[in-house]
Amino acid sequence: MAFASTYPANPHTSKSNPEFICNYSMSLSKTSHSWRQKSWPLKGGFVCRAVEVETKRLFSVGSKFQLEDVIEAEQFDRDTLSSIFDVALEMEKIEKNSGGSQILKGYLMSTLFYEPSTRTRLSFESAMKRLGGEVLTTENAREFSSAAKGETLEDTIRTVEGYSDIVVMRHFESGAARRAAATASIPIINAGDGPGQHPTQALLDVYTIQREIGKLDGIKVGLVGDLANGRTVRSLAYLLAKYKDVKIYFVSPEVVKMKDDIKEHLSSKGVEWEESANLMEVASKCDVVYQTRIQRERFGERTDLYEEARGKYIVDQDVLNVMQKHAVVMHPLPRLDEITVDVDADPRAAYFRQAKNGLYIRMALLKLLLVGW
Repeated sequence: MAFASTYPANPHTSKSNPEFICNYSMSLSKTSHSWRQKSWPLKGGFVCRAVEVETKRLFSVGSKFQLEDVIEAEQFDRDTLSSIFDVALEMEKIEKNSGGSQILKGYLMSTLFYEPSTRTRLSFESAMKRLGGEVLTTENAREFSSAAKGETLEDTIRTVEGYSDIVVMRHFESGAARRAAATASIPIINAGDGPGQHPTQALLDVYTIQREIGKLDGIKVGLVGDLANGRTVRSLAYLLAKYKDVKIYFVSPEVVKMKDDIKEHLSSKGVEWEESANLMEVASKCDVVYQTRIQRERFGERTDLYEEARGKYIVDQDVLNVMQKHAVVMHPLPRLDEITVDVDADPRAAYFRQAKNGLYIRMALLKLLLVGW
């Protein structure tokens, strides 16, 4: 297969670097591959580069996906991640070139969301529809489903699985997705369970890092903001631990520091980590600055602690000025004031590209869980 990309001929951006395309293309297969690169100038100072890659899949086409549910980041090994990213790239081509597919025609997905969501819910629904499937949706199941009448999660799952082929669920309790999966006879995808995990966000985050930086081994990542309550950073830390020579910096207010279970897990996997109070120093060293918002909804009535934490670490032009030219700023969104709006114009602001990548990862997961490789 061949991939072509056109970028401004700017030597300071990772996307204009030939190594970026070569590294990314070589990561498409964990088995045999051959590749060659060509480049030629275009008008306006742009350069078109194409890499032709021949790959042999790690998992044979049509074989069953080895996971029955997607509940936590620990489920994935490097080979599976690489192959999921292959499928995500195929989904990207489907979305961009044909506008959709019919491979999931006849399948129904239920989205069961007990907490607010924009990107996750809509990207899952878009993913299902772009692959020919249909969607049954509950936007605020906590208030507008039988949960408001006292129905247990287990009873809700037993009922909903009778109407659909797969359930995507967000819940306010950590561990709820595991309970749902234990109950259901159809696939369950965890779209976030309280302060627990958000595995599909972590998948799209790692996919985005691969696309933006061109590698996953040997990178430095700064996790910034609400690390105690942020399920996205927890899941991302689990996935980053699967790669070699990764270093993770934790930058957060004292009241929302990363919990010990993640630190212990990283240490057990030989991953170097460091806590720092100096965002500028960390940003100058990192390939990825992963900013998160301080989550007011997790503080309950302790508004004093929320006010103590918010606004302490903000990514602005001063932070961009110390970042390396190839580095990127990521954010799971929504943002409040932790990234200033003027950062959006910088090519290193990757968070909206990151959100779009969520569509391709979720298309890939739906395809794999319902019809296999």
